[in-house]
Amino acid sequence: MKQQLKNFLQETKLLLSSVPPFTFALFLLSVFAMNLLANKSLDIPLEWLALDCGITVSWASFLCMDVLTKHFGPKAATTLSVIAALVNLFLCLLLFLSSLIPGTWGAFYDFGEEPVINDALDSTFGGTWYVLLGSSVAFLASAAINNFSNWGIGKIFKKHPDGFLAYACRSYVSTAVGQFADNLIFAFIVSFFFFGWSPLQCVTCALTGMVAELLCEAAFSPLGYRICRRWKRDGVGEQYLDFLSKKEQLYENSDHGVE
Repeated sequence: MKQQLKNFLQETKLLLSSVPPFTFALFLLSVFAMNLLANKSLDIPLEWLALDCGITVSWASFLCMDVLTKHFGPKAATTLSVIAALVNLFLCLLLFLSSLIPGTWGAFYDFGEEPVINDALDSTFGGTWYVLLGSSVAFLASAAINNFSNWGIGKIFKKHPDGFLAYACRSYVSTAVGQFADNLIFAFIVSFFFFGWSPLQCVTCALTGMVAELLCEAAFSPLGYRICRRWKRDGVGEQYLDFLSKKEQLYENSDHGVE
């Protein structure tokens, strides 16, 4: 067990050093931003429809996961998703501690020095435990669903696995499934119990959010495809990919009794 943990930490360290910094930074920021923006619901003049502002940035995290899954594999993308969730929890802890520090927000002066403004901002940035719980559970579940469904769909394309058609199909389907799961889990954990949403609103939120994110994925999929091609051409993460290849070869040899 100790050796397995050591190997996992070594593999994770190698993965983190192999992922392009900008991509990982965008991934971390999008995860943090969508969880923070999930605190705000959108005013829509339809009783059966409800959405939160997290959908404005969640597409970026799914785009990053699709690119990471295509190049590094589903296990690597899911490991990075767990790390992103932990970083998000750490940042939320910092915001919570900051909300406890006596002080005044700039908006306090903009709105007639109403104390409720200051208290509301402290409450929003300090976070609410059920919103953080719901967003964390929903993100981790949807990340695993997205990454492994993306990988599984990619296995269907035997002739041109690196073509745009293969990338688009695996990205669109996995994003649709992953986003629906993300929206539905969050809606039932948070919105249903604490915001008073109806089951119909939870389902329609999941569906409409899925459609909105899918449209964003379709718009940015050519960019994601070009990134994947560039990474492969430039040999991005070769050390990590070689490590995985040797690990798989070692496993196959041991499985067949090869010394």
